[in-house]
Amino acid sequence: MNRLTASLLMLLLALSALPGCARAQALVDLQVLDLDRQQTLPRHPHRGRDYIEGQPGHRYAVVLQNLTGERVLAVVSVDGVNAISGQTAGSQQSGYVLGPWQRMEVRGWRKNLSEVAEFQFTSLGDSYAARTGRPGNVGVIGVAAFRERRYEPRYDYPADVAPSAPPAPMARAQGGASADAAAAAPAMENRYRRESELASRQQLGTGHGQRRWDAATTTSFERESSRPNQVSSVWYDATDALVARGVLPRRWPAPYGTPEAFPIGFAPDP
Repeated sequence: MNRLTASLLMLLLALSALPGCARAQALVDLQVLDLDRQQTLPRHPHRGRDYIEGQPGHRYAVVLQNLTGERVLAVVSVDGVNAISGQTAGSQQSGYVLGPWQRMEVRGWRKNLSEVAEFQFTSLGDSYAARTGRPGNVGVIGVAAFRERRYEPRYDYPADVAPSAPPAPMARAQGGASADAAAAAPAMENRYRRESELASRQQLGTGHGQRRWDAATTTSFERESSRPNQVSSVWYDATDALVARGVLPRRWPAPYGTPEAFPIGFAPDP
């Protein structure tokens, strides 16, 4: 009987957790499409991050895929700059509203409702962020996704009936979260230090390319919460930089500029 009771209890706990799991699902998938190759750039996991290999001079698009049957808001950041407003990026700024299951390509910095300036891999110094005095976050593309607020029927309690107090387990869960956050502070500090070291070796950035037609319209969207329901990031750099960091394996032949005593080949005519 004890085993049966334990099994039933575990089943009930699993079923009760399902609604929470559904709410925690990813809202938006983030990919990067090389427009000159028409190829989705593969991700290379390294030390908790996903990296992609950019090719200098190539145009690219940030591809967003709504993974839900509801509207979602996606605030897009490239090199720490909002892709629509050009402001230093913050999650509460303007973004793109995606319809249910909608896929869209963000191809550049929005100039107006008809045009964008194309995203293009370029040198760090020529990047839009660096040219506007903000080189500190060059090398990362991100999206902050929000659910839309739903308005449900409101029921007024009779004057002699008070709403029930929240259950005790909720209060305990909040206390545990605070303790976890305090314990994670040293780890976050170390991570920021590593990020600063990596930023000093960044080679590629995203330039302010040619203007192209890209129509958009305005719409209203009320966020369910002030905090994003999802934040996703992907880091990028040139091949040599990713090899130096250990993200990519060293390739043959060796990168240009590295002399080899016995390269393979024959002597060509001058």
